Amino acid sequence: MEAIRAGASGAAVSDIQDRLGALGYHIDQRELDDQSFGESTEQAVAKFRLDHGMSLGTEVDAATWMSLVDEGYQLGDRTLYLRLPNFHGNDVKQLQERLNILGFSCGDPDGYYGVFTESAVKQFQESQGELADGMAFQDTFDDIERLHHVWSGKQAAGPHPMGGMSFARAAGVLEGTRISITAEDPISRNVAGRIWNLASATSERSCLDLIDGVGASHPDDEVVLVLASSHLPRHSKVPNLAIDDIDTLPQRLRTACEGVLGVPPVVRIELPLGLEYDGTFTTGDAQTFAVMLLDAICAAFDR
Repeated sequence: MEAIRAGASGAAVSDIQDRLGALGYHIDQRELDDQSFGESTEQAVAKFRLDHGMSLGTEVDAATWMSLVDEGYQLGDRTLYLRLPNFHGNDVKQLQERLNILGFSCGDPDGYYGVFTESAVKQFQESQGELADGMAFQDTFDDIERLHHVWSGKQAAGPHPMGGMSFARAAGVLEGTRISITAEDPISRNVAGRIWNLASATSERSCLDLIDGVGASHPDDEVVLVLASSHLPRHSKVPNLAIDDIDTLPQRLRTACEGVLGVPPVVRIELPLGLEYDGTFTTGDAQTFAVMLLDAICAAFDR
């Protein structure tokens, strides 16, 4: 495109001014009325370019125009999915920031919908009991907005590890939080049993209960956790969390509980598929996962 600069006027200038104004840059009313590229429009363009790491200047060239368009997108304006070239813009950055805070890591929120962002979207969709296709559309945006009280006002640099709780602190959580845990298969039942044993050893007043199935849960449970060593069935609507990233599991578990409409919320936790069961777990893998999971559970409900 041909650069638009001081002295220009017309619809193209008005479009630039509208976009700058929506982003909070001041332009004199006289220039707005005349659709003229005057001194205040020059100053707004120069500040916009500076704010977005572009070279110093007061003209709107192709790069500046593309950046203006990108910045104008708000989350929900368009469906986002992985493609080449990647979707990019302010709406993608908002999505990345919010998912990072909710515990679903997109990496650095750079405004580009790449493979890490797609993976985070899939994990978030599973955590909300939605089809995990990696396409962020209205249902996904509604789920994120429903969690506004979780991410609003929080630092968007990314999820932070929440494990490594002290013994006394974990005991306090277990004594004050009603949690039921069950499992779908022999492997996960073994891990669930170990979690119950660890919780009971942490505090004799532990409110974590090992149950035979979801139907045996208690009305006052804050969450019912279902362990499984297989992938979530394709058409299931149960919120599902993988433990591939144990550091972010506490925040993802908290997010899943906040997003579930049922009372008590039922959340499925998917163990690594490579976990082997020889009847005794002599390798110690089950105990390792039990310790990590109990730590994550306590961190998730630590208030």
